[in-house]
Amino acid sequence: MTLTYFYGTGRRKSASARVRLYPGDAGFVINGKPAEEFFSRQVDMNTALEPLRATETEGQFRISVVVQGGGITGQAGAIRHGIARALLVSDPELRKALRSGGFLTRDPRAKERKKPGLKRARKAPQYTKR
Repeated sequence: MTLTYFYGTGRRKSASARVRLYPGDAGFVINGKPAEEFFSRQVDMNTALEPLRATETEGQFRISVVVQGGGITGQAGAIRHGIARALLVSDPELRKALRSGGFLTRDPRAKERKKPGLKRARKAPQYTKR
């Protein structure tokens, strides 16, 4: 017996999430743990589930996620991106709702590299005239 699922990859900063949506009963598992246990803050949980709320498909899929890299908030953003892409595979009609919510666009913001001669990416050493 093969279980059919819809797949989507999401990325945010250095986090990468591989998302599978199984049609049927609701459930949300991240790295083998229930989502409520994985996310300590409700804000991250809400971020991850935004595409489902925007498309009114909450409770229609069992979600299985493998996420690695980055911090908790970056991982939540990666999961959100992955869920949106998987929803698009499941039903191309959802593109308009997902696009208007900005869920299909990968967030390009990342940490800026440190430059030589500076203390951080942009902070220069203090200037003294005398």
